[in-house]
Order: sequence, then C-alpha cells, then structure tokens
Amino acid sequence: MDYFQGLRTQIRTYLVFVILAENILLIGGIWYAVTHLGISLGYVALGAYAVSIIMTFIITFAAADYSMQPLQAIWQAVVHLAPHEQRVSAPNINKLVVGRVLVSHLAAQVYQIASVAEQAGPAPEPAPELKANFVAGSLPLPLFVLDSSQTILFANRAACAYIGRPMEDIGGQDIRSVLRMSFTSEHTLDSWLQEVKQSSVTASNTWERVRLDVTDNQPTRLFDLAAYYNKGNSARYETLLVLFDHTKRYSQDDQAVSFMALSVHELRTPLALLRGYIEALEEETRGTLTPEVAGFMAKMSATAQQLSATVSTILNVARVDNEQLVLKLHEEDWGAVVKAAVDMMSLRAQVRGITLKLTVTGELPPVGVDRIGIQEVISNLIDNAIKYSGTSKDVSISAGLNGEGLIETTVRDYGVGIPVAVMPNLFTKFYRDHRNRAQIGGTGLGLYLCKAVVTAHGGNIWVKSKEGKGSSFSFTVLPYSKLAEAGKNGDTKEITRSAHGWIKNHSLYRR
Repeated sequence: MDYFQGLRTQIRTYLVFVILAENILLIGGIWYAVTHLGISLGYVALGAYAVSIIMTFIITFAAADYSMQPLQAIWQAVVHLAPHEQRVSAPNINKLVVGRVLVSHLAAQVYQIASVAEQAGPAPEPAPELKANFVAGSLPLPLFVLDSSQTILFANRAACAYIGRPMEDIGGQDIRSVLRMSFTSEHTLDSWLQEVKQSSVTASNTWERVRLDVTDNQPTRLFDLAAYYNKGNSARYETLLVLFDHTKRYSQDDQAVSFMALSVHELRTPLALLRGYIEALEEETRGTLTPEVAGFMAKMSATAQQLSATVSTILNVARVDNEQLVLKLHEEDWGAVVKAAVDMMSLRAQVRGITLKLTVTGELPPVGVDRIGIQEVISNLIDNAIKYSGTSKDVSISAGLNGEGLIETTVRDYGVGIPVAVMPNLFTKFYRDHRNRAQIGGTGLGLYLCKAVVTAHGGNIWVKSKEGKGSSFSFTVLPYSKLAEAGKNGDTKEITRSAHGWIKNHSLYRR
C-alpha cells in the first residue's frame, strides 16, 4: 500500500505542478499583454480563453500518458505471460518515469503467481532429456545449457570437443570455471545476465571476438557468442549459449599485428636517423632556402613524424594484445601535457593547412598519467581529426573539469563526420569505414590503442559525430588525488598499470 501511496503522490505532484505552471503562464501572459503591449482587456480575455482551451487539451493528453505508464507496464507483464494472447514483450521497468517501485513489485508478483499457477495446473508434457535430444546432441555448433545459477546442465558433443573435456567432467560446474572467456569490452556475459535477470523475462544477445583460454595445452579459441535467456523455465533451462568458432579468421588479425610489429621494429633505427638528419638539415639551412624548398622540408619532416607515430602505434598494439604494455602513472600538469601533444602535431597540421586551437578551461588539478602513453592518445585523435577534416581548416582541442570531477579532453573536427552504422565499431582493431578507406590512409589501429590506454588510466573514451558536420572524440583521466593511495609506490609517487584489450567474464578472473 505504501508503494501505491507513493505513486498517487507522484501523480498528484505532477498534476499540481503542471496546472500551476499553466496558470502562471496564462496570468503572466495577460498581465504582459495589458501592461506592456497595450492590448485591451476584452481582446486579452478572449485570447486567454482560446489559449486555455488549447492548453487543456495538451495537458490532458500529457497527463493521461504520464499517469497511465504504470498500468501499461503491468498490462505488458500480464499479457506477456498469457498463453493465448498475442505475443507482447516484457516491460522495461527501468525506463518508467513514474511508479517504478510499485510496478517492479507488482510485476514480480505476477511472475511468481504465473509460476505457481503453472506448477499447480495440469502437469506439462515432460521435457525430453537433453542427452537424448537429437537436435541438441547433433548440433554441429558448441551448445551449453545453464540453470539459474549458471551451472552447466548440458553440453553437446560439439561443445565437449571444442573445449577438450567430456560432459562427465563439466556437468554441474559453474560455466565461468569451464569457459574462461575474455571479452573486448566491459559488457561481458556475466554483466549481461545480471542486467536481464533484474529487468527481463526473455532476452538474447551476441558478442563478437570472444577469447577462450583453454587448458591442457589446447590452443586458444576465438569465437562469436550468442546467448538466450528465459526466466523461470520449468525445465530449469534458463540460459542457452551457442559458440560460432572464428579462430582462423580472428587469429589472422592477431598474426597480422605481430607480423607488422616484427616488420616495423626494424624501421625504428633508420627512421630515428632519418628524423635526426632532417632536423639537422633544417637547422643548418634555416633562412637560406626558398619558400618552395622550405615547404618540401616541412612536408618531409611531417611525413617522418607520421611514419614514426605509425610505427609506435603498431608496436604498442602488439604489446596490448600480448599484455606487455606497462604504463607508469605519475603526477602531471594536464595543461602542459596536452599543449606538448598539440605542439608535436602542429607541423603535421600546418602542412595540411589546418589550424589547431587549444583551450584549457580553468585551473585543473594534477592528473595521474603515463605522459608518453597519454600523449600518444591525444596525437592519434588529432591525427584522425586532421585526416578527416575535409575542406575545413580548423581542429579544436579543449580540456576542462567535468561534472563528475574528472578531467575531460575533447578533440573536434568540422569535416566529413562518421556514419551512424560505423560508430559501434570505431574502437575495434583494424576497423575502417569502407567508404573512405581508399582516400584516407590509416591502419585501423589508432582508436583501438586509444581505448586500451585510456581504460588503463581508469578513464572512458567516446565519440559524437554527424555526417558532414564533423566529429568530437572525448576521453577522461583521473585527478591524481583520486588514484588509489595503495597504488602509489613510496616516494616515487608512481602507479603501475597494464593496458590490455581483453576483459574477463567474471571479476574473479578479471585482469
């Protein structure tokens, strides 16, 4: 009853607020029209009457939609479980604006009553044993069936062969101890199950490029994962997992990075010599060259810088994938760090005729960063902004403290923008938009490395874009004061972090 009283109070408060707002606006409009516009009171009254009628309709429809949200959610829950009604999806209670607590409790009771009624009614047809089920057993794809506690009830022959263990060894065990899976983002199978168990009756999801670390000298597997969740299944088959092996295809990407890293490693020494000679030649000939030759020298220097950055990115991506990229976080002045990165990119921008504009808002607290690693992030984002600026000649870089107390940095261009279909894959290794990959060079590794480095710093990275209007890449880093004191090693004030591209399925196994 307390929950119902809360709902009633919410709706009353909403209606009182809306009606008061309407009256205030109406009275204010009448006063303004009479005192400032000089309109006669008769005309004002007539206009106010017309406006009040229109507002009455608007408020009525809005209030009805608002107050009917809880009832609609309960209707969805009931119809979703009804055996002979048209199929309706389960309500998403988290999206409710009003009555969320009441609906959550009532929906839970509806599901519980439906479960009890099912058990008390006529006995259902006994589900065939999965071991004897021809389809499940003969499915050429690895199939795992789990109960509500994520315990393995069944694994078909393909699944047992895939992990190299018989059903007798894995039956009754927790899936997380059998499938030691690593994902490319924080959205793992475990986090998804926790989410859907609280909000859904049925749900499905897929993950790409999941890594399976198997034991007993078995090779590492790479696959896509599909999961289906069915709450309160009478046969206890709550979660189904199907694995689609792509080890060969995904391994080629990893081997490509390793091969590229091995190849470009030999370029570091001659490239360093080349950059040294270019800088020495620029010093010796400064002021004596014609503008045309000086332009050639600037382009040569910028190209050498870009090649050096590409080599560094490839080597660091290989270290990320092999979990060998170690970052040393020190206390740094963020304004100075960003300015140094912008200065390094200024020549490359100048060659392309682009102006870099840096804005640092307010006094920023010291940050805890690996200076070289985080400058590579900024340089990669600026380099992308330069490449995709199109006909625009400006790239803006801004840094400031956001509402969460984190230092937020944004690199924005005003160029070609990013298609909506491309956005979800931007931080995936080797991914590039097929529509402009021929016109704009790149390896498809820069943003993948940026995400790994920013994540290792404890921050987040994201993008906003609109085709033809440009793109904004933003990321956050932590103030040094927010870093864990336990991670600071003695007087050096150094914090060690490792950057990697894989997230374990469960906190117990997470690196």
